This record gives sequence, C-alpha cells and structure tokens, in this order.
Amino acid sequence: MWCASPAAMVVFCAGLWVSNSVPTQGLEAPGQPGADCEVCKEFLNRFYNALIAKGVNFSPDIIEKELINFCSDVKGKENRLCYYLGATKDAATKILSEVTRPMSVHMPAAKICEKLKKTDSQICELKYEKKLDLASVDLSKLRVAELKRILSSWGEECRACAEKTDYVNLIKELAPKYTEAYARTEL
Repeated sequence: MWCASPAAMVVFCAGLWVSNSVPTQGLEAPGQPGADCEVCKEFLNRFYNALIAKGVNFSPDIIEKELINFCSDVKGKENRLCYYLGATKDAATKILSEVTRPMSVHMPAAKICEKLKKTDSQICELKYEKKLDLASVDLSKLRVAELKRILSSWGEECRACAEKTDYVNLIKELAPKYTEAYARTEL
C-alpha cells in the first residue's frame, strides 16, 4: 500500500531513525559504563595466574575454595566484586559457579566476565580508582577527602590530624614506605 501523506512518511522515517539508534544487546559503545569490565578481568587474571603458580588441580570445588580464600585478602573495588560473586561472608547471593565452572576448563577471564555481565551487570560497572603519582602531584592542592583516601588505601589512618597540613606531612612521611617512585624522587 502506498502512503500519499508526507506527514505519514516523516513519522515512518522518524520511527526507523529512533529504532536504529538503540545499540544491540551486548554491543556497547566505548566509554559507556560497563563496556570494559576492568576490575573483573584484572582480578580474575590475577586469580588464575595465582592458581597456576600454586599448581592447583582445576576442579570447580577446589577453584571455589581458592577463590573464597583469595577474596579474603582484597579490599576496595575487588572486595566489591567478590561480594557480587558471593565469595565474601556477608554476600547476599552466590554465583561462584559462574566463575568456577568456566575457569576449570581454562576459559579466559574476559569471556568469564562477559558471561557474568549477563547475570549481574554491576560486575562490569566496577572501575579502579585513578592512581595518583605522588611524585608529580602537589599534595597541598588536594582535598582532605582525597588525602584521607590515599591514607586508607595504604591501610593507614591519621587520628591526630586536625588540619590539612597534618595529612600532607603524614603522607610525605609514609610515602617512601608505600611507593617506590616517590622514594626515588626524594633522594
């Protein structure tokens, strides 16, 4: 049937334009949240390499025990990933088998993360915080919250700090202990 009305043709073309702008499932544009799965890939690669270094038998049960043990020592975004997987004591759900079964047949971490994304999209939304280069950053220009974050990432706390300069001085004092790059520039 032929549309004689120009208005009907505009509506039809607009409908095609809108429907074509929606990306197909699984194909996300770079830069969108969840496109990278960086925490998942990095963590599972480290875990896999640790298993190989230990010479562990790659059965799902053993991998699950090792993953729970591996997750007990991590913090930050990796701890959140372990929580999502169900490898922490306080986790509400448990999808460890979605990691252990594929890993037992040596599936790459990137593929495992893609499958996990379908189960729980939050897993691929995790991103590492940017690393600060203490050698090139002027600590006095950072906010107190950022200075506290640096200290907490080192597992340190400043209970006696009343002013920003106290935090800056403590970070400068502890920096050689936690960062090699900072120690080299101070010499």
